[in-house]
Amino acid sequence: MADFHQNGNIAQFHNLRSRPVEELEYELSTFAQTRKISLILPCLYSELEGPALGHILEELAKVPYLHHIVIGLDRASEAEYRHARQFFSVLPQSHRVLWNDSPRMLELGAQLNKQGLAPPEPGKGKNVWSCIGYLLANAESSVVAIHDCDITTYSKEMLARLVYPVAHPAFSYQLSKGFYARIGGGKLNGRVSRLLVSPLLIALKRTIGDRDYIDYLRSFRYPLSGEMAMRTPLLPDLRIPSDWGLEIGVLSEAWRNLGRKAVCQVEIADNYDHKHQTLSPEDATAGLNRMSTDICKAIFRKLAADGTVFTPNVFRTLKATYYRSALDLLEAYSHDAIMNGLEMDRHGEEKMVELFANNIMTAGQVFLENPHESPFIPNWNRIHSANPTFLGDLKAAALADDAEFATP
Repeated sequence: MADFHQNGNIAQFHNLRSRPVEELEYELSTFAQTRKISLILPCLYSELEGPALGHILEELAKVPYLHHIVIGLDRASEAEYRHARQFFSVLPQSHRVLWNDSPRMLELGAQLNKQGLAPPEPGKGKNVWSCIGYLLANAESSVVAIHDCDITTYSKEMLARLVYPVAHPAFSYQLSKGFYARIGGGKLNGRVSRLLVSPLLIALKRTIGDRDYIDYLRSFRYPLSGEMAMRTPLLPDLRIPSDWGLEIGVLSEAWRNLGRKAVCQVEIADNYDHKHQTLSPEDATAGLNRMSTDICKAIFRKLAADGTVFTPNVFRTLKATYYRSALDLLEAYSHDAIMNGLEMDRHGEEKMVELFANNIMTAGQVFLENPHESPFIPNWNRIHSANPTFLGDLKAAALADDAEFATP
């Protein structure tokens, strides 16, 4: 997408193909002398056996400016943690595998649970939250990047472009969000962004009227991307959703805590592909079925917090408006795919739109029936206030796990 369009809401940085990545890395290495850059990799143990992570590590091994890498490891036994330590040992940078299922980490979780501060459920949000806590305990990083571990098209340029806007000392950006074209296997991908988020935001604007927050979200060319970078002063007050609304939740927190001029998006790849979630139409607790509901709830919660009044009639109107908007966009996506020689299952995507429309009603009903629901993990400022020693205990637990299993 070699253009230089600016939407007027947030700054957009494009890849105009005018600088080699080596120049960016040289500058980042210079910046890193005074502002250290760290990376969070939230992953499941099963991803160590997938096709993407090995290549990601090969690329990261070439990155000269990273100070530290934190790997949040979920769903791993003791033997699998041992294997993970060996697997990630190819990284030349300082790194730590945070074993989230270790007895020490589970004990810390039990302490938080007694205080009513434990994350509501396991998942990517809890994983990222734990890694952020570990980095805050170390108090060394000025910039923290996050990206997924299932990117099959990964290159080190993605990371360089992602962190550059928040690492540059002359720039004022606090949050950088990656965007790209979701193309892979000759198909047009990015189904949840294309078929849910974009038409839902259009429908919300038509149903409840103009909202600055809606315009803000619509400014992001790929709002569900898992690639983001932040300056660390943002992290202690960051309220992270524990469900599938993580990406929308972080953007909403940036909207709450920062001005528009402190947020930017940057083109990090020509195209991007990763592991695709199943739709799971028969199981509302899995796959894109659950993801769509959680994303809707995240958006509704934020709009309600800004003063929007939702009623059953509003949600019924929103569903109908969304459905029409989604079908209109689907027509454009179909023609775009044809023009570019890409495949698109028109029938399958219309069925997906029907499921998402029903999930808008489901999310609305859950929202109305559970006004006291608190899906956010307490931010680290609150954890520190309730338990001033917890961050130190978290760091000590990670170091103890590492030391205990340092030798076979």
